[in-house]
Amino acid sequence: MDAIWNFIEQTGFYMLINGFMADGGWKYLVMILVSFLLLWLAIKKQFEPLLLTGIAFGMLLTNLPGAEMYHSELWTQFMAGEIGYGTILHDGGLLDILYIGVKTCVYPCLIFVGIGAMTDFGPLISNPKSLLLGAAAQVGIFATFIGCAYLGFPQEAAASIGIIGGADGPTAIYTTSKLFPELLGPIAVAAYSYMALVPVIQPPIMKLLTTKKERQIVMKPLRQVSKTEKIIFPIAVTVFVALLVPSATPLVGCLMLGNLWKESGVAERLCKTAQNELMNIVTIFLGISVGATATAKNFLNLETLKILAMGVVAFGMGTAGGVLLAKFMNLFTKNKINPLIGSAGVSAVPMAARVSQTVGQKENPSNFLLMHAMGPNVAGVIGSAIAAGVLIALFG
Repeated sequence: MDAIWNFIEQTGFYMLINGFMADGGWKYLVMILVSFLLLWLAIKKQFEPLLLTGIAFGMLLTNLPGAEMYHSELWTQFMAGEIGYGTILHDGGLLDILYIGVKTCVYPCLIFVGIGAMTDFGPLISNPKSLLLGAAAQVGIFATFIGCAYLGFPQEAAASIGIIGGADGPTAIYTTSKLFPELLGPIAVAAYSYMALVPVIQPPIMKLLTTKKERQIVMKPLRQVSKTEKIIFPIAVTVFVALLVPSATPLVGCLMLGNLWKESGVAERLCKTAQNELMNIVTIFLGISVGATATAKNFLNLETLKILAMGVVAFGMGTAGGVLLAKFMNLFTKNKINPLIGSAGVSAVPMAARVSQTVGQKENPSNFLLMHAMGPNVAGVIGSAIAAGVLIALFG
């Protein structure tokens, strides 16, 4: 009987039921239900399924009593300098070990290599003015940072929340890992959830800030960009950003390395590997390990609700910033810009550009804005990485 009772005490059912009476086990049950909701959104509604399924399942694993796959107390000791990575490798569970790649910021950088290998910077090179639209969309990051600071968040936490406005999941994870890893779970969930909701959030803001006549503006076709220009661009951007904001070099450098493989045409095998195998493997590790940080203790609190609310504000202000700058530029330019492409300055590639195209075609079926919108869209990727570097340099 002792052996049987000992087995019962080791089951998750016993721990969960016992936790209800002892230490808030209901919170673990709520987190399990939240993970089910995220899985439903990823599978049924296809909201960023490649990453959200991993995040949701990691959240499920870390909140199952007795699974011992992730130990937040180990990482608390690590942050306090009491233990090192050796202790994590020796005493940690599977998700603790995978999380080392997040903590060291290896996963976000490797994902940027894959993104670079899939990105065509031709529209940005062809129309350099779109770089300004991508920069304007980053206003949501800094405005939200100021708002979060007034709400009482520490500066590091405010910067991590603000980066959600860039609509770039890897950048949000990278910044939060550097500045305030305690909020990694809710910030990652918010960032990827809002990226998936781009077609829902952006159109009302775009229509509110533009007139029907502005939405019908037809832009001139982009010029053809030479192969030489496309090869020089990633090298030049890397050097410039590294000298301007050194802390942004890991993200921007990895992004441009992947793009150089693509555009040079001499590393096709590496380019395909970065686009496929590397991206897929890192996405699996990143999703599961980030989801593991969403423990009941870290996730179920008032701060999480504030993060979700401020994430929407950041994203909305980023969208508005790009649209308003395009309208302002039209006051001084002969060749008018359709303000709808300004909304693509958030770096949700290529979804934000597709939203610009969709909204524009509803107003003028013969108008094709996709390639024009890709300019500020890819500029937003660079802009959010630079913004992250600035915040890390200030508060890291």
